Amino acid sequence: MLAIIGGSGVGQLFDLPDRRRRIIRTPYGDPSAPIVVASVAGQKTLFLARHGSGHVLPPHRINYRANIYALKEAGATAIVALASVGGIAPDAVPGVIAVPHQILDYTHGREATFFDGADRVVRHVDFTEPYDASLRRRLLDAAATVGEAVLDRGVYAATQGPRLETAAEIIRLRQDGATLVGMTGMPEAVLARELELPYAHLCFVVNWAAGLGDSASAIDLAAIDRTIVGCVERVRRVILALAGEST
Repeated sequence: MLAIIGGSGVGQLFDLPDRRRRIIRTPYGDPSAPIVVASVAGQKTLFLARHGSGHVLPPHRINYRANIYALKEAGATAIVALASVGGIAPDAVPGVIAVPHQILDYTHGREATFFDGADRVVRHVDFTEPYDASLRRRLLDAAATVGEAVLDRGVYAATQGPRLETAAEIIRLRQDGATLVGMTGMPEAVLARELELPYAHLCFVVNWAAGLGDSASAIDLAAIDRTIVGCVERVRRVILALAGEST
């Protein structure tokens, strides 16, 4: 069963008249919001609002462990994480949709593993390829099915937030190889790996990162909101095609 984790501006992606809510308690606390269960393209699909109802949770306060655990408990077999990002690479222009293939993690202080308690055996998971190759391929194929051009590679840099980055930080990220920058990709991706849930990112670029393009001197936050609105329908079509693969 496909699970969709939504971020900024994607809470209204679908009209789901048959939706029902599941409240799942976890050993790690409560997830960001109740899980919404609904039919998409004839397939039962799970939705979780990463930032909570009303977008009240900043990136560093999200209970990522509870979110991933709750989706697993609800029957998820794969997770597509939607995320708005800043563009660093020349082809990561605002309005572009990307399916990244790698991650750089600059976050700190977040609960980043299920295996760190006195009652849990330490476990090391392979994270060489942080995104599931098969799920990435399915996302790319779904985009092609609906005629949506996407960047088929990218290096997602996860920063702490909730503030946006400085121009100097973006220079450092670019030197490190980052092409996209966001705030929620970690530890979400590694927690999914620990629970053996295939995970992939579907990112939409909503602004040039600090110091670049029309963000050279400042980032226009109102323009970000407008770009998100413009991306929502395109992302929705890709998810519909992905969900409908097995119909």
